Amino acid sequence: METRAPFMIVGAFVLAAIVAVFGFIYWLNNAGGIGKRETYHIVFNGPVPGLLVGAAVLFNGIRVGEVTSLDLVADRPHDVHATIAVAEHTPVRANTKVSLDFQGLTGVPVVALEGGEDANAPRVEKALIAEKGAGESMTQAARNALRKVDNVLSENATPLHQAITNLNTFTDGLARNTPKLDGIVAGLERMTGSVTPPRTVVYDLKAADKFQTPHRALKPGLFIAEPTATTRLQTQRFLFSSDEERHDDFANAQWSDALPQLVQAKLLQSFENYDVAHAPLRGDGMGEGGVRLLIDLRRFDIATAPELKATIAFSAKLVDGSGHLKAARIFEQSAPITGLAAAQAATAFDQVFTALAHDVVTWTASVQ
Repeated sequence: METRAPFMIVGAFVLAAIVAVFGFIYWLNNAGGIGKRETYHIVFNGPVPGLLVGAAVLFNGIRVGEVTSLDLVADRPHDVHATIAVAEHTPVRANTKVSLDFQGLTGVPVVALEGGEDANAPRVEKALIAEKGAGESMTQAARNALRKVDNVLSENATPLHQAITNLNTFTDGLARNTPKLDGIVAGLERMTGSVTPPRTVVYDLKAADKFQTPHRALKPGLFIAEPTATTRLQTQRFLFSSDEERHDDFANAQWSDALPQLVQAKLLQSFENYDVAHAPLRGDGMGEGGVRLLIDLRRFDIATAPELKATIAFSAKLVDGSGHLKAARIFEQSAPITGLAAAQAATAFDQVFTALAHDVVTWTASVQ
């Protein structure tokens, strides 16, 4: 028995396939991006490496068409003419900028259009002129730049060699005179005040504290006035017997107080170590009828010749409440300094003052 084909079904299928093909073509021609196009000519004044027919055309970064043809011009061998087809209503004007852009890791070239500032610019009549060097990739631009640099170096080889030679001479001179330059810079810093001031080292004196026992007690009512001294001695600096001498190690060294006040304070402590129950008071609290110990500071300096030593000298006078002189004596002692440095000098001064303070206390107790 022979089977008959369902002619109606086959015919319907063929008709549906034909309609589908025409529908696809219609969609592709309209919604699929092959709608009505406008054609423009572009002139590149230089090579367009890698640009192919079918390459994308972007307008402000949006794809609007593709390259339809590429041609060389016989009478202008440096130029390349391209034809592009872009979607209808793409705002291509006479002021539209044209260049090549390279996209992706492989640097696929596309034609890039950029709208101009004036939206009312006239439409393109003949052709769009691409920007100069529009076809240069980053690699080509780098090669051209390196070629120019190489040309400049080649043309100026002799002057560059002379400049390098002069620079070597200059650096050699700097190396030989580095200590002098350091001194000049240090002087400028000190002059402008830009250098950080060094730390000040403060030194003090020790009071006398070792006295023989038993010893004569002090009489109550004794006062020690602030020692008198010349203006030169009213300072916290380390003094030298010659004002012309300058020693850098002493620039940042000083005593804990001005010399007259320092001597008064340490003498009071020495008297307290001798007899704290009858120790004298400061002269500014002196009442009537008391006995006053008057000190006149004469020397408190460092001598560098004929030997390096520290010297302290002062006169001491005991005056009763009516102003009569009871006793007077000059005290002076020196001690060698082991080295011309502030620490060694402070040690020597401390030794000298301790001996003098011991003598003043015992002398005062004996003649009071």
